[in-house]
Amino acid sequence: MTPSTAARLVGSLLATVPDFPQPGILFRDLTPVFADARGFAAVIEELVGPYAGRFDAIAGVDARGFLLAGAAAYHAGVGVLAIRKGGKLPGEVLTETYELEYGSAALELHPQQLARDSRVLIVDDVLATGGTIAASARLVQRAGYRVAGISTVLELRELDGRRRLGDHPVHVIHAV
Repeated sequence: MTPSTAARLVGSLLATVPDFPQPGILFRDLTPVFADARGFAAVIEELVGPYAGRFDAIAGVDARGFLLAGAAAYHAGVGVLAIRKGGKLPGEVLTETYELEYGSAALELHPQQLARDSRVLIVDDVLATGGTIAASARLVQRAGYRVAGISTVLELRELDGRRRLGDHPVHVIHAV
């Protein structure tokens, strides 16, 4: 199978930053992809393409997932849900806590934004260890919606994040 236009553009535009945010970490920076009009458009089209007609809304994960989810929802003609870091949403929220390498974090979602059993596509920039996306999927389900699929721009294969996502369909544009 030949790489898609989006995969080729991500591969050519992706920046690798050594020792960020701490020594020994090799940070994969997608901001050059987002800044390139052709690259961003190709990414948005490919994030939703495999799931066309199979979702009613798109959920973006705080924070870079918001950039993708807003554009993808507009492109697909559906609404967008914000999955926020803990403590960022007012009013009634569902909270899902998950483990990080050192400690824990929480994500939140406003309930009752969509009809029960609505199909939600979860999008984010990077699939790394899978903890954030798995917590997002649990939030979507706890809200009474169905996870239509998971779509990310980049996957860090060595971290094996897919194992935490159960049997949810996963689409990744570019893997390293």
